[in-house]
Amino acid sequence: MPDKEWYKDWFSSPYYDLLYQNRDTDEAWQFIKRLTEQLHAKKGDKILDVACGKGRHSKALADEGFDVTGIDLATRLIEEARQMENDHLHFYQHDMRLPFRINYFDFAFNLFTNFGYFRTEREHDSAMRTITQSLNSKGILVIDYLNTHYAEDNLVKAEIKKIGPVKFHISRWHNDTHFFKQIQIEDNGNLLKHLFTEKVAKFSPGDFTDMLAYQGMQVEDIFGDYQLGRYDIRKSPRMVVVAKKSIR
Repeated sequence: MPDKEWYKDWFSSPYYDLLYQNRDTDEAWQFIKRLTEQLHAKKGDKILDVACGKGRHSKALADEGFDVTGIDLATRLIEEARQMENDHLHFYQHDMRLPFRINYFDFAFNLFTNFGYFRTEREHDSAMRTITQSLNSKGILVIDYLNTHYAEDNLVKAEIKKIGPVKFHISRWHNDTHFFKQIQIEDNGNLLKHLFTEKVAKFSPGDFTDMLAYQGMQVEDIFGDYQLGRYDIRKSPRMVVVAKKSIR
């Protein structure tokens, strides 16, 4: 079984960068641009990018005129992101389970399934509290997550990816509560002793609705893909949840 905090080792590994180096950056940026237009975000609005990684998308948002702050647990990734800092773009090494700038941001984004990594419900609630409390009274939260039923139906159980001298032997499976992705690395013909195993919780729209309601947030929309199409529980590849603070 994966380490209880598998993401600390894996996200700090240079092999992580290598495996995911060919992610579709253009598709990701088009999604973010479409999303900010949908949300009527204005230049100068303050945006928190939660689990920002190397800050590619934070940088793109800042280039569009937003005031962007990125946070991530992985020190190595934040150190790289900081090379792009400017007056409207800042990065901090920070654990999303701990409070960060309460009642400050106009928008908080948690994109590309960068949630659901923790062991306990309490930890996920703590992370959700951090994100929601960072928002001002009119703030909007967006969580972009995998769609559980679609992921179950389209799971690729095994594959090998070769990138230069490195082979990634990838196995995937799931149980009632989580998806697992085990990565065995072969570098120049030598198998590394350490296995990396990603573990992501199976959250439904109802789960997010409950977690957000507990933090005083109300779900306004759920989109099913990066084109912001209608959400279908079986056919949609993504679950893009948009929530606002409830009026009390």
